[in-house]
Amino acid sequence: MCNLRQDKHSLANVDAVRVSHIDLTLAADFERRALHGHVALTSSLISPTNTFVLDSKALVVHRATVDGVDASFRHVDDAVFGTALHVTLPALALGVPFTARIYYETTPESTAVQWLPKEQTADKTHPYLFTQCQAIHARSLLPCQDCPLASSTYSAAITVPSWATCLVSAVARADPVTTGDVTTFSYHQAIAVPSYLIAIVIGALESREIGPRSRVWCEPSLVDAAAYEFAQTESFLQHAEAIMNQAYVWGRYDLVCLPPSFPLGGMENPCLTFATPTLLAGDQSLADVIAHEIAHSWTGNLITNHTWEDFWLNEGWTMWLQRKIMARIHSPLHFDFDASIGWNDLQHSIDRYGAAHEFTKLVPTLDGCDPDDAFSSVPYEKGFNFLYYLSKVVGDDQFELFAQAYVQHFKYKTVTSDAFKAFFIGYFTPTKATELATIDWQTWFYGPGMPPKPAFDTTISAASAALAQSWLQGGTTTAHRGADDVAGWTSSQVVAMLDALLEAGATRHQYLDVDVLQSLGDVYHLVTTKNAEIRMRFQTLCIRSEAAFILPYVEAFLKEQGRMKFVRPLFRDLVKSKIGETHARRIFAEWKGYYHPICRSMVEKDLA
Repeated sequence: MCNLRQDKHSLANVDAVRVSHIDLTLAADFERRALHGHVALTSSLISPTNTFVLDSKALVVHRATVDGVDASFRHVDDAVFGTALHVTLPALALGVPFTARIYYETTPESTAVQWLPKEQTADKTHPYLFTQCQAIHARSLLPCQDCPLASSTYSAAITVPSWATCLVSAVARADPVTTGDVTTFSYHQAIAVPSYLIAIVIGALESREIGPRSRVWCEPSLVDAAAYEFAQTESFLQHAEAIMNQAYVWGRYDLVCLPPSFPLGGMENPCLTFATPTLLAGDQSLADVIAHEIAHSWTGNLITNHTWEDFWLNEGWTMWLQRKIMARIHSPLHFDFDASIGWNDLQHSIDRYGAAHEFTKLVPTLDGCDPDDAFSSVPYEKGFNFLYYLSKVVGDDQFELFAQAYVQHFKYKTVTSDAFKAFFIGYFTPTKATELATIDWQTWFYGPGMPPKPAFDTTISAASAALAQSWLQGGTTTAHRGADDVAGWTSSQVVAMLDALLEAGATRHQYLDVDVLQSLGDVYHLVTTKNAEIRMRFQTLCIRSEAAFILPYVEAFLKEQGRMKFVRPLFRDLVKSKIGETHARRIFAEWKGYYHPICRSMVEKDLA
């Protein structure tokens, strides 16, 4: 078993065997809902062992070989982390490469792989497959060392029906080859990546060029909308390169807009960002998610958290870089404004857990726990707020220079919280020793609950807060309201206004009457908006105010997309409300097969 000091969430013996390259050869069988083939793991011993232990889960293993010779293997099950696949090794010298080849297939229970019938796609012409490996689901796609500290280059040759296109989180190394009714796509990832960044998409896809190093892929009916929505991609890339003083190293930056059941806003798979169609607002107003995934090309993919307990180093840094990018796109004031919205998200997560909960710590202890169970805005926003705090301690300009030095020092490596701390102190000790002495690292890393609130600039948010207050004080006198109230506003300012109304309810039990909510929705088109962030917040406001008129709209929203950011809070609020409990349980019972396995599992826990 993997040494616990290496990774608590892997069963692989990464302390004994190093995998340097993965070569996947798979074929997709949509009728059986299985990927079948083999994986070749080019490896070497780093300490003596006669067993190669790999992570696996919900896989059927048919055969194993080592350097072409059949090898015995056995399975050891774990209640949380899947199955340890033990492959017997011959006598091998340390450091000498060998190849272990595992012949296997996935099963319908493989949580990394979602198979969609054609009815669940946008165009409803062909079925679809996509994978989601973060955090520890790669083991249900292939036998591997499924932990962030184990990275390798990889290649993939995927055979699919001839009507389909296959995309992989790598760069195409040859033109597709069609033989009869199947086509084989070949890819190579030349930069070592952890297993959670391996990704596959198979579907009836078209693409549009959106920049000199970018294309967007989507089902034909949505591809033009996606191309418009993500047209700022090259600008985001260039700003990120300038901020980090480090070129984008991955070659291609393509995107694929997935079917609505994709459980995340985006996933930073290298060379191929996955994006939810809930970003297609029609006005590029939700493109900050793409800026976030682009930022991961430096913070997360180029530098990776050493374990999932250090996840804030992936996400906190990425929120910081995302907000730096968007501040360059909009204005410097946008940085603090967006940070204040993120603060509200953090407050909601910590309120849900309780201020003393382990999962509210920046560096939580996740012994025996699936990292998915701890997923929330805490690593994102508490992580960001720690970096924001540090930037105020040493000065914003100096912190940007530190960020550049951090990337240069840790690129192509993993980083722990302690290593980050040591590098920060070492970098600033010559010039900021007095300031460094004021930082309470222990409380920031291991203290639960909310951190001290920064003094965010309120220039942009003030108008949102004022409009919210006027609705709270206006009672039913809403005749003077009009769309001019929000003329010239960004969608984020509307989000901030709704957050202020939600906060008034949560902290002061000050809710709007149902007729006022209906007026609010009508005046600002909050019921019919295509902006999913606004829809979710307005629907939440109505549920908490027991406004039954919103229920059909909530049900429609829950049935048209499966993004956990929206699905989970809406189900949680519904089931706690007087108007929505039976609706929540009915909708989930009817629709749970539509949701991704990760989303389905989390909602089941939410409703329990």
